[in-house]
Amino acid sequence: MAHMALAAYAMQESASRGRRHPEPAHAYRSAYARDRDRIIHSRSFRRLESKTQVFTTRYSDHFRNRLTHTLEVAQIARTVAGALGLNAELVEALALVHDIGHPPFGHAGESRLDEMMREHSDLFDHNLHALRTVEQFEQRYLDFPGLNLTFEVREGIIKHSKEYSATEFPELAEYLLDQRAPLEAQLIDVVDEIAYNTADLDDGFEARLLDLPEILEGVPLFAEMYAEVDRAHAVARTKLKFSEANKRALDRQVTDLIEHTRTQLAASGVYSTEDVRRYSRRLASFSPEGTRHNMAWKKFLFDKLYDSPALSEERDACVAALGELFHFYLEHPEKMPKYYFQQAQSEPRHRVVCDYVAGMTDHFLLRLHREWIGGEPEHTS
Repeated sequence: MAHMALAAYAMQESASRGRRHPEPAHAYRSAYARDRDRIIHSRSFRRLESKTQVFTTRYSDHFRNRLTHTLEVAQIARTVAGALGLNAELVEALALVHDIGHPPFGHAGESRLDEMMREHSDLFDHNLHALRTVEQFEQRYLDFPGLNLTFEVREGIIKHSKEYSATEFPELAEYLLDQRAPLEAQLIDVVDEIAYNTADLDDGFEARLLDLPEILEGVPLFAEMYAEVDRAHAVARTKLKFSEANKRALDRQVTDLIEHTRTQLAASGVYSTEDVRRYSRRLASFSPEGTRHNMAWKKFLFDKLYDSPALSEERDACVAALGELFHFYLEHPEKMPKYYFQQAQSEPRHRVVCDYVAGMTDHFLLRLHREWIGGEPEHTS
């Protein structure tokens, strides 16, 4: 399927390295559009609705969860892709799949799983788990295991947010670890930060865990935008002024990403996707000023929201439940579903248990914890 007005450095479908299991082309959908649709129809994507972003539903049904966050990333990413002349269908597929490997209870759950896996000289990494999910765990098609996504989407799952060494991860060698990812994958990590910074500030303010004076003091970009709004709408409701300022701050960050990436592309002399792959550094990024604003915003959220007692108490209890259930299944693998129990007979038990637990939603994990262990999970440090 032909794409119109793609930049020379965009990822062209005609240059795709294809699928692991070859399939005939679709009559009117591009390969990347089919990838996007397969991701949306996967069970793992649907489970994101019941995985924590920052707030559990105990606070409100209005706050973001992992699924709504993913949709916000996809919306912003498509805007950036359009402005830069990139392949928007590939970008959308990458945005929709970028968090599919996250376990229950957000980054705290990921850290706990990794900690337990390291006790077995192994690790948990949500990008690697996402790749295993789309390659192995999703079983929807007669002709192949997994979702059979294109190389570029699988590569983007691995490379959108970090670099992996072929020496340390030889199983990933096929993904050109000595090269940069295409721009479509590079922008996902930056857009992800824009999305969760502005969303988490909004949810924290709505939950009354952050107040306006401390936000204005701690987040300079937001303070600049709020001052603009307040001058023009002094008597408006504070909540509406907050929302408008947050919207303008989001727009400023997206604009900075687009304009600085354009500048970098022009200065670099890259002309093709292969040029992007061979370039010495990532080209999709904030300007130095944009980076400073982003870092200040993130630091404020970590200091004032993510580690706040109001959130950490419940988070610690949930993560403790995750740890207790992990150890329960290590000792009682027969209590896992038949598929996982059979796997545990031939594969390392800790890996099979990790895969099972990582795929759970928050609510399902807590229900199983009550069923198998009972009582309230113990708090752990």
